[in-house]
Amino acid sequence: MSDETPICSAKSCRTDAVWVLAWNNPKIHTPERRKTWLACEEHREHLSQFLGVRGFLKDVVLLREWQKSAS
Repeated sequence: MSDETPICSAKSCRTDAVWVLAWNNPKIHTPERRKTWLACEEHREHLSQFLGVRGFLKDVVLLREWQKSAS
């Protein structure tokens, strides 16, 4: 991970990310593959719903916990 502060993936949002939304598109990704979006508190629910309605959302984890598990 870089030294830059991770920011929210919502369009035009420049707020620091707090959450990691792990997802995959089962039509194009293997079941174990995880792509990620980052979310601030304000956009976590909206982004989760966007992915969830499509059946893509696999997990929502605090960024600090995601970073711990990656190291």
